[in-house]
Amino acid sequence: MAKEYSWYKLEEGRLPFAEKEISVLEVNGKKICCTLHQGQLFAFAYKCPHAGGIMADGVIDAAGNIVCPLHRYKFSLKNGYNSSGEGYYLKTYPIEQREDGPWLGMEKSGWFW
Repeated sequence: MAKEYSWYKLEEGRLPFAEKEISVLEVNGKKICCTLHQGQLFAFAYKCPHAGGIMADGVIDAAGNIVCPLHRYKFSLKNGYNSSGEGYYLKTYPIEQREDGPWLGMEKSGWFW
C-alpha cells in the first residue's frame, strides 16, 4: 500500500539558505530539521533514534549524511539509512517544490485521517 501524506507549506524565511546549514522548523506541531545539500532541501527528525541527540547540532558530511553530535552515527539525508552501520533509521520527510514554494509531507497514520 502506498504511503499517504498530509502536506504542509514550509515558511521560506525559516529555511536554510546556505549549504549544510541546519534549520529547525515546526511543522504541524512537530520539530523537524531541514538542510540544503547540493542545492536540494532535505528534512529529517529532530532527534537521533539512538540516544536522542539533537540533530540540528550535528553536521552534514561530504557524502550527504547527517552526523549525530553525540556518538557520530551517520544517516543518509535521502532515506535515513544508518550509513555508519549501527542499524538505526532516522525518519526523513519528503519535500516537494511547488509553484508557491516548498511543501513537506508527513505520513498519515492511525485509524482516522
